[in-house]
Amino acid sequence: MDHPEKKIARRYDTPGRCAEFTDLVYKDSGVTWADLSRAENKFNPGPPAYTAYIGEMHGHSTLSDGNVDIDTYFKNLRGRGLDFAVLSDHDHGGVGRPALWSGSPSKWDLINQKAAEYTEPGRFTVIPAYERDSYPYYNNLVIYYGILGGEMIRGVRDGEFTAEELRAALSRDDVIMAPHDTYMFSAGADLKHIPADLFTPLIELYSDSDATEYMGCPAFDAPSACDGGFWQDALRRGAKMGCIGGSDNHSGQGAMLVDAPYPHNCQGLTGIWAGGNTLPELFSALKARRCFTIMGGHIVIDFRINGHYMGEEFAAAPGEDLAIWYSVEADCAIKKVTLVKNQRDYIMLRGKKSQLIFDYERETEEDCYYIRVELTDGRFGWTSPIWVSVS
Repeated sequence: MDHPEKKIARRYDTPGRCAEFTDLVYKDSGVTWADLSRAENKFNPGPPAYTAYIGEMHGHSTLSDGNVDIDTYFKNLRGRGLDFAVLSDHDHGGVGRPALWSGSPSKWDLINQKAAEYTEPGRFTVIPAYERDSYPYYNNLVIYYGILGGEMIRGVRDGEFTAEELRAALSRDDVIMAPHDTYMFSAGADLKHIPADLFTPLIELYSDSDATEYMGCPAFDAPSACDGGFWQDALRRGAKMGCIGGSDNHSGQGAMLVDAPYPHNCQGLTGIWAGGNTLPELFSALKARRCFTIMGGHIVIDFRINGHYMGEEFAAAPGEDLAIWYSVEADCAIKKVTLVKNQRDYIMLRGKKSQLIFDYERETEEDCYYIRVELTDGRFGWTSPIWVSVS
C-alpha cells in the first residue's frame, strides 16, 4: 500500500495489493502460495485481548408473565451451555399481581438471591435485571445491574419516565439500559425524535423475528413497524448505541433454535468480549459496548479498527489509514459479511471468515462502522459500532 497515488485512485484497499505481495507475484521463480499468504496477512492484528462469552439478555418467569418458575428458568439456560444469563421480569410483576418491589422479601430480593445462587464463578454468571415500562421515551427498557441488590428505579409515576428521571437513570454507574421493541407502533420509540441526550447506550437489536437494524431487514417479521423505530435511525442522529440480543422468551425455552418458520425459529443472544466470566467483567464490557448480537446458535464476531474494539470511539490522526479487521466463527457456512459505514452497505465479502480492509476516506467528522454477518441458513449477527473521528 505504498503507491503514492493510491488515495487519488481509491477509497479502500486490500492487503493483497501491498508492494511486497505484488513483487512476489512478478518474481520469476521460487514463490509459493504460502509466501503470498504471509505477505497478505502480515497486517492482521494479533489474537483478541478478551474472551467472547455468549448469553441470554432477556427472558421472563412466573414472577411476572412467564410460564416457568425462576429456578427452572436458570436451570434451563445453564443447561444449554450459555456463559451468562439474565432474567428480566416486568417491574409491575404481571397484571393484577404484586410488583417486583412489593413485600419483604420482595420479588426483586428473590431475583438477586437467585442470581447469586446460580452464578458459578468463571463458568456461568447471572446479571440481575428487570424490564421497566418507560413511556413515553421507550415504553420498554431492560435495566441491567453491575451489582447484586441494586436499587430499582421508580419515579413520579410507575410505568412512565420524565426526561429528568430518565437522564438520572442513564447517569447511574451501577445500571445500563437497553430498549426493545423500539420498532412497534404500540410499544416503540421514535428514535428520530427523542432528545439526543436520552439515547441509551445499548439497544436490543434482535429477540424473535424482529431484527431492528433498519426498516425492511429480511430477518424482521413483527406485526407492526414505524419510521424512527430502528437502530440505524438512532445511529444517523449520532447515538453512541451498541447492540445486544435476547429471546424475550416467556416459556423457558430461550437460547434455542425452535421448529418454526423463519425468522421465528431464531431467538436472540448476546456476545460479550470481556476479561473474564464474572459480573463485574461482563458489566464493564457492556458499559464499553464491547458486545454483539446473534440470531441464536454459535456465532462469534471479532471486529477491530486500528486496534480498537467494537463499541469504542477514537480519533485517528489526519491522513491515518484505517485498518479494519473482522473475523467470524460460526456453526454454519457464511453467506456474506458486510462492512456498514455511516448506515449504508460499504463493502460486501461473500463467504469470507476474516478480512483486513484498509479505508482511506473520512466522510464525516465522525464515521460510524459496524459488521453485519449473514449465514447460509438465514441467521444474522451484528457488532456494536466503532466510531472514528479525526484528531
